[in-house]
Amino acid sequence: MRDLKNRKTLLGAIKNLSKIAKDFSTKKNNEKILVCKKCGRASRLEDLKKNLFICPQCSSYFPLTGIDRFDMLMDKGYRLINYNSKKINPINFPNYRNKEEDKSSEAVKIARGKILGSPVLVASLIDTYMLGSLGTYVGEEITNMIEEAERKKLPIVIISLSGGARMQEGIFSLMQMAKISSAIYSFGEKGGLYISLLTNPTMGGVSASFAAQGDYNIGEPGALIGFAGQRVIKETLREKIPENFQKAENLENFGFLDMIVERKNQREMIGKILRMHRRKYGRL
Repeated sequence: MRDLKNRKTLLGAIKNLSKIAKDFSTKKNNEKILVCKKCGRASRLEDLKKNLFICPQCSSYFPLTGIDRFDMLMDKGYRLINYNSKKINPINFPNYRNKEEDKSSEAVKIARGKILGSPVLVASLIDTYMLGSLGTYVGEEITNMIEEAERKKLPIVIISLSGGARMQEGIFSLMQMAKISSAIYSFGEKGGLYISLLTNPTMGGVSASFAAQGDYNIGEPGALIGFAGQRVIKETLREKIPENFQKAENLENFGFLDMIVERKNQREMIGKILRMHRRKYGRL
């Protein structure tokens, strides 16, 4: 009985910590304030937007996804699109798909537009929805985007920020790895250009599938990229893990990443790559 009580107490504490970690923000004088998880300093949301969501005190990166990422990367006039994929609960996981936010959001957003004048389709995983986890909706939307790009001869950019496959969908979430990878293979065989941008964190089934399959794999500085978490690896191997293990800089040294590009230079770099391959493109 005591063990059960201790377990309930521990679970309650974990839930409270999860709520704090999920929303590391507050409001002051009706202005939204975000707190840097690295240095603990607070910054106004508007100031962070002007600074590309980089902490002005310690230069660490805040998550940047969805519309904020599109605004930074793409030319003005881009359009948000979706393919009306179904939001399902394939294994009837308890209390899943009952949230009000399911009606208006999910873990991916897609935009059609241009980067420095070059037409492109861009998908961005969303950290604020279940840490950008890969489920059936995300898999279907990204696959449809790739298939549209193949038909219209457009390049694609996928921006990964994810904890991996979504456990609430069991084997169905793992199947999305194969589905997206198959679409990327077909797209590549037809001459399509795929740029993968890996941000912090890119883990699990996402890092083990489409995030690692770009013609160009670009990492953000300091991004955590890997499959299993460091704690799991350390406990399994019972060995000390190197200091920069699973960091973007270390992965670049071993050839997993083609380059690491600071956030302020990503639009220019991706625009240059698109221009080099532009003769393959169709039109929007």
